[in-house]
Amino acid sequence: MLIGQASINLTANILSALLGLLSVFIFTRLLSPHDYGIYLLGTGFAAVVSVFLVGWFRNLILSGHARNDGTDVRGVVISGYLICCLTAPIAYGLGRLLGLDPTAALAAVVLSVAIGLFELTQDLVRARLMAFSVMKATLVRAVAVLGLGVVVALVSPAGFMLLLSSALAYLIAVLVQSRTAWRGTTITFDRARLATLAKTGLPLTLSLTLLGISSVTDRFMIANLVGAADAGKYVAALDLVRQTLMMPAMSAAAAFFPLAVQIHTRQGDAAVRSHLAECVELLLSITLPACLGFAVISSHVANVILGADFRELAAQTMPIVAVAVIFQILTQQYLHASFLLSGRNAFYLINTASIIVANVILTYVLVDHYGTVGAAWARLGADAFGFAGALLLSRFAFPVPLPLGRLALTVIAGLVMAIIVGALDRSLHVADLAACAVLAGAGLVTYAALCWRFDISRIRGRLKTGVAMFRTKFANINIG
Repeated sequence: MLIGQASINLTANILSALLGLLSVFIFTRLLSPHDYGIYLLGTGFAAVVSVFLVGWFRNLILSGHARNDGTDVRGVVISGYLICCLTAPIAYGLGRLLGLDPTAALAAVVLSVAIGLFELTQDLVRARLMAFSVMKATLVRAVAVLGLGVVVALVSPAGFMLLLSSALAYLIAVLVQSRTAWRGTTITFDRARLATLAKTGLPLTLSLTLLGISSVTDRFMIANLVGAADAGKYVAALDLVRQTLMMPAMSAAAAFFPLAVQIHTRQGDAAVRSHLAECVELLLSITLPACLGFAVISSHVANVILGADFRELAAQTMPIVAVAVIFQILTQQYLHASFLLSGRNAFYLINTASIIVANVILTYVLVDHYGTVGAAWARLGADAFGFAGALLLSRFAFPVPLPLGRLALTVIAGLVMAIIVGALDRSLHVADLAACAVLAGAGLVTYAALCWRFDISRIRGRLKTGVAMFRTKFANINIG
């Protein structure tokens, strides 16, 4: 079930990521670094605000809606969300304080409300393990963001207009999913229940909001220290890396988080630890080769995807950020499961606050000494520090397993693959697009062979089971 759910989520997110890459390809050619920087600053700000708007309900959806036992939490979720949206004027003021102009700040707030509603809708459907419905809405959003964005970039290539078109795209995706997620919901402002929800959700909301802040701190610091144009160049590279590499991990985590809650509720600690040991091996076996491979070929990727004004800085920062993503994924998509299962929401807050402090200090020091590239090194340092902190805190929450022996095999396979791809790159003299295809193909073949040799994520047994199931179904079709 885990592999099936993760595969569907991965397919949806890969297609969404490809459309996102196409968006970056177009927008970095049609917009100036300054206007694209305004757009990226606005989307970063909107992402943080949307996390604050929906963070209150994440645990409620995972712990209540995921049980699928008749409990209906949707009424309190939507009523609480409407109340949270009343903070929009405050969000606008914060946007202005951070340096966004009035139109960009307003557009970013509108986008944050749309993102929040979309994420709540997806969470409700995802908690019931309805992966195909999640995939449909994900793809609709990606297509709408690209289509509407291209129209805006051709007609009026301004950052705030691109923000508004993205907000409309998210709302279209919500409409597509509304019957599945919200049909039959009754909005009731139960003051006692909402007060309880606010009290229990406060630590997680603050920590998730701080986590969002930690992901955009460097872009706003660059904008204020160097300028919006440099922020646009840096964040274009940063988002290219994260959009490409975070999707597979989020796809896997979207499957195993709800499953972990169900297994813990029904079968207890031992069963969920066995499940999580399988999950972390699968997560690292997906994440590590993707990040290392991307780091090796990042200069070719930058030349293919990004506009000419963005490439030089991207080639310097993308390998560093790709390595940082490994620590970020293991922290957010695995170690944080410890806090969820133990109910220690305050640990989210502690871990995330420490990441922000480390990121702010490192960014300020390293950007001052090394320019914009210093922000990438600061992110790597902060994410590694956050991983170590989360690992320590997990020992005091729900001790999640780390099967070091099996994880070591994954690390060896990933490093060998990266070395082989790097050596091939040095002797390859072809165009960037061809180089990406050849090097990615070589990396996939190498890593697949190593996975089979080391039986990473028990790939041999899984493939044999899959082949046997396919043969049985094929035989039944022929008989019928």
